[in-house]
Amino acid sequence: MQEQSLFSSSPQGITLSRYNELITQAINSTPGLQNQWVVAETSDLRVVRGHCYMELVEKNDTGTTVAKLNAVIWSSNYPRLVAKFMATTGAELKTGMKVLVKVSANFHSQFGFKAVINDIDPSYTMGDMARQRLEILKRLKADGIIDMNKELPITAVPQRIAVISAAGAAGYGDFMNQLANNPYRLKFYTCLFGASMQGAQTVPTVLAALDRINDHLDLFDAVVIIRGGGATSELNSFDNYDLAAAVAQFPLPVIVGIGHDRDETVLDFVAAIRVKTPTAAAEWLINRGTNALAHLDELQETVVTAVRDTVGHAREQLAYYTSMIPAASRRIIDTNMLRLDNYTKAIPLAANNLITAQCTRLDRALERMGEAIEHALQREQQRLQALGDKAALLSPENTLQRGYALVTAGGKCVTSGSQLQPGDNIHVQFAEGSTDATVN
Repeated sequence: MQEQSLFSSSPQGITLSRYNELITQAINSTPGLQNQWVVAETSDLRVVRGHCYMELVEKNDTGTTVAKLNAVIWSSNYPRLVAKFMATTGAELKTGMKVLVKVSANFHSQFGFKAVINDIDPSYTMGDMARQRLEILKRLKADGIIDMNKELPITAVPQRIAVISAAGAAGYGDFMNQLANNPYRLKFYTCLFGASMQGAQTVPTVLAALDRINDHLDLFDAVVIIRGGGATSELNSFDNYDLAAAVAQFPLPVIVGIGHDRDETVLDFVAAIRVKTPTAAAEWLINRGTNALAHLDELQETVVTAVRDTVGHAREQLAYYTSMIPAASRRIIDTNMLRLDNYTKAIPLAANNLITAQCTRLDRALERMGEAIEHALQREQQRLQALGDKAALLSPENTLQRGYALVTAGGKCVTSGSQLQPGDNIHVQFAEGSTDATVN
């Protein structure tokens, strides 16, 4: 250590490694920090190379985390404790369980502080997080809304996506990159509705985003709620009844990707689609599109096969009909030649029959004509006889025989007294004889 300068007012310090040694000595010499039974809830539990890492958390009555502690069960002890826990509870040790564990404080000068779990009491099982989640799920089921969003029809290819996420979150960036760079060149149209995805503002901001989307339902096919990585304890906000009820009753299908493989929230149980991560949400949308493309390819192949089969069958029929044309033509020609021969043979007989019939008709017509002429002559003779009788009756001779006389003057017949003047000479003809006279 360098000596303190005579002109420096700064206090004399120690090295960090020395300071860590003091912390180690203090922790190791404090009995209350070793083999202490602690009640806590497990969070962000994971197994890496046989070691079980987790966070021990404590929450108040409102569900807010008030204490955290990084803890580990070393691989030398983990199989025994897990077997002991499962034998009693019938369940694996996992995130969200309230446990009673024997903890020893351990501080390493290089790796820092960590609580080492040496034992576990299986009588503490499901913790407050799991119980609250179960209570919310039971309430949603009792209200009859838990499966409403799952029952909504999903567009064959959802392309217009409303995204609820934090604008600068890595998960949102991964989601967008996955969609934009999909190898199938599928086109997606996204709109971000920003919200806080951790902390006290999560529920109100996500609900507000859902309200804004609800005002423009006709613009979107689905809603995606995504959140990147982080501790499981930060997912507490998604175990909320009001938020779960809003998602369950939302009129568009909701896709949730807000955690990792080992994390589950109430939203995972009510959303139409639950995936592990934002990237998995993008992959689900892409797979939906590729499935539609594959279906189109199948339909195309079906159509092509059907057309090919139809054309092949038509060609077979055409070939059959083509092969049948000569024989059919020959049969038609032979049949018509036979008919023509029959007609040729039948023509003389038919003509003779026709001529005979016409001759018979002509004979009958001539007979009727002679009879008609005879009758007409008789009628005319009778008429002429009547006219002759009438003419004879009305002749001047017969008229004179009845006592009449014919008066003429100047060679013309006198039919009226006004035609004569006194002194005119007239000639009077009687039936027998005549005389001349002068008009007085």
